[in-house]
Amino acid sequence: MSVSLQVMYPIGEDTQFDYDYYFSTHMEVVGQHMGPHIERTLVTKGIAGGPDTAPSIYAIATIVFPDQAAMGAAMKVSDPVMADIPNFTNVTPQILIGEVVG
Repeated sequence: MSVSLQVMYPIGEDTQFDYDYYFSTHMEVVGQHMGPHIERTLVTKGIAGGPDTAPSIYAIATIVFPDQAAMGAAMKVSDPVMADIPNFTNVTPQILIGEVVG
């Protein structure tokens, strides 16, 4: 069964997020190091939290792996990905790992 890793970057006081770096450089780093284990990736940029409501999240990266073993293998080579986070944000990401059910 496919497994997903969602990385969410919440907006908070005194936080910053460099979208250009994230989309052009960071996601390339993800692909270089974790790509052989990834089935597909979806990145969502927050634009609203509802009608007339500002977004509460800068972005969410959803990374789908064929199975738990593939995700484990990707995480073993993810140190460069994790080390790159301070290059585009001062936010501590929130993580959700789950089974893909639909």
